[in-house]
Amino acid sequence: MPEYLSPGVYVEEFESGGKPMEGVSTSTAGFIGLAERGAVEGLPELVANFGDFQRIFGSYLSENAFGDYRYLAYAVEHFFINGGGRCYVMRVAPPDAREAKNFTEEDQEDLILKITARNPGMWGDKVRILLVPSSKAKTQILEANAESYKVKSNAGFFPGDVVVFDDGENKQFNRVLKSQDNEIVLEQALSGDVVDKQLLPSKVLSTCEFSVQVFYGGESEIYEKLSLNIAAPNYIEKKLGRSSLIIVEHNQKASASDSAVAPFDLLAGESAGQEEYWISLAGGSDGSVSSVSAADFMGEDRGPGKRTGIQAFIDNDEVSIMAVPGVTDPNVQLSLVAHCENLKSRFAVLDIPQDKKKVADVQTHRNIFDSDYAALYHPWLQVFDPLDKRNIFIPPSGSMLGIYARSDTSRGVHKAPANEVVRACVGLDCQYNKGEQDILNPKGVNLIRFFTGQGIRVWGARTASSNSIWKYINVRRLFIFLEQSIKNGSNWVVFEPNDEKLWARVQRTIYSFLNGVWRTGALMGGTPDEAFFVKVDRSTMSQDDIDNGRLICVIGVSPVKPAEFVIFRITQKTADSE
Repeated sequence: MPEYLSPGVYVEEFESGGKPMEGVSTSTAGFIGLAERGAVEGLPELVANFGDFQRIFGSYLSENAFGDYRYLAYAVEHFFINGGGRCYVMRVAPPDAREAKNFTEEDQEDLILKITARNPGMWGDKVRILLVPSSKAKTQILEANAESYKVKSNAGFFPGDVVVFDDGENKQFNRVLKSQDNEIVLEQALSGDVVDKQLLPSKVLSTCEFSVQVFYGGESEIYEKLSLNIAAPNYIEKKLGRSSLIIVEHNQKASASDSAVAPFDLLAGESAGQEEYWISLAGGSDGSVSSVSAADFMGEDRGPGKRTGIQAFIDNDEVSIMAVPGVTDPNVQLSLVAHCENLKSRFAVLDIPQDKKKVADVQTHRNIFDSDYAALYHPWLQVFDPLDKRNIFIPPSGSMLGIYARSDTSRGVHKAPANEVVRACVGLDCQYNKGEQDILNPKGVNLIRFFTGQGIRVWGARTASSNSIWKYINVRRLFIFLEQSIKNGSNWVVFEPNDEKLWARVQRTIYSFLNGVWRTGALMGGTPDEAFFVKVDRSTMSQDDIDNGRLICVIGVSPVKPAEFVIFRITQKTADSE
């Protein structure tokens, strides 16, 4: 309660109506698969276009090296071609893949800087690191007293820094013990006359650092004025911790020295005194495809920030549609379906093995699944491969996720993602006719077919569920949209006083949201009362519910079903018929 302690006019704000509720995104995709580079554990990476994907994960993979696991890049590319706007990608790597390094097991004890590629793959062998000497601060000495020196400015000088005093003829290296109030205490006294009070000094005391440039293809990273002094803010491990290309470990034991030596000279070794020093990485390996198993895609839950494969998407609450392109191992697909069912906030798109072309074989694979959180598509799509400069066949899941996103954006999640043209597709691996679709469609297999004059189109919109209530993809995805939007938009209710005023506000909030959904055409009915209802009162919760802190709201909606079978009944009109 506000306090009124002195006479006056008080203006107070209070909330009485419902709170605006915003619909969640339904078109953010999630992909898992093998890639040339990229992190193999942690959070999936956001990709806004195919150029982003190539910068983070590399380009297309060759068939000879990666075989049936090479389709991630093609799937992401065709996701964007078919209308997708953003996706998250998680890389999988063979267990025997290795990072490129600048050291071997034998010489790592004596190496000052141990540099490793950020993640495994042969790409790391192409990384080059350039070191050049630099200095972050310099000053002139105004007074000298043994090891203590009064300077013009001690800014940039930190205890532990290696410094060099240059009088124009000779250089003396030293180490800072203390730096405060324009006074610097060195490890050893400098020899000769070091005082210089001129406006343009010829004798200066400078810090010794080095700059690092990391090159990979057209990418480069620049880190200026780095130090081997662990106490300094420009310590190399601190600065290069944000590098997307390399990981640097400073071996302090190997760099320890009784005498002060410039860090660049220490790192360059025999090349000390030169203007630059290059470091190359080697030993990176993409691993062998034969070592890849279903477990690599299913992933491991090693805790927050360390999850792999499908498990990595537990930490992501933005993805609403998912695929593992080209991976048709039932264990992987069932794991993806279970992931979607457990979270209840996303939908899985599954590929059928390319070699299963007969109707009976397709049915055999489809019968593995029974879920209203998944859909299967077939056959594979013929597209142009920029790597081999020829047409190849790719799994349809990437293109389908793009079509989902395109349909959601142009029409809404309530529109079935079917009767849509598959862009950049020049052919199909197998042509199915109407009779074959008559068998597969009721079973929940969505075929992609060629129609003369209409191109290649998605000709099915069914889930892999045996429950007829959830047989249509758009109905399930509409409910995911409604459930997640209401869940996210109702957080303000938690810990509010559970009384009639709160119930009324909750009812108004959800009613207003569903009314907007109805107006977009997502719900059946000529009026809002025919399309949905929202009840939150004594009829939906008992006194025991209230006493135990439960607020129960019952919502009913009437979703729009797709016109899957369009039937025109025609009769003859005779002269005497009415």
